[in-house]
Amino acid sequence: MSGPLPQWCEQTCVVCPAQQLGPGQFDVIDRPGPEFAYRPALGWRATADGVAVCVHPFRVGLPAGRYASQGEPVPDKAPRPAPTAAALEMPADVVDLEGWLVAVLREAPAEGIFAAVAHAERLAAERFGAKKAVTALRRVLSVELANR
Repeated sequence: MSGPLPQWCEQTCVVCPAQQLGPGQFDVIDRPGPEFAYRPALGWRATADGVAVCVHPFRVGLPAGRYASQGEPVPDKAPRPAPTAAALEMPADVVDLEGWLVAVLREAPAEGIFAAVAHAERLAAERFGAKKAVTALRRVLSVELANR
């Protein structure tokens, strides 16, 4: 497939290459980092040599792999990766806010989802402001709660 998978448009970050590229056309890394900087001109994160990078395997549903840069085969069927400890750390950049929110909600037990949402909303609003926190929460909740 040359384009994105249908579910990727709802389940990935708005700045993820999976919004526009198909399987194998970008690398998947297990955490954000300065070596995978967001590139506004591209609309997603990329390596220094321009290879597109998704930094949330648990959102794209693929294990970490160098699919585009080293030609690793994309697995036909793989269990959705769980959020890593790094994914559960509050991000410094607002472009990573949705990924963090998804990680927090996926790790919350069903009986603790209300508390997890309230806590995440408070922390996100403190760091990024209430408007950005609520906007990100609405997008994330509309997908995550439907998938529970």
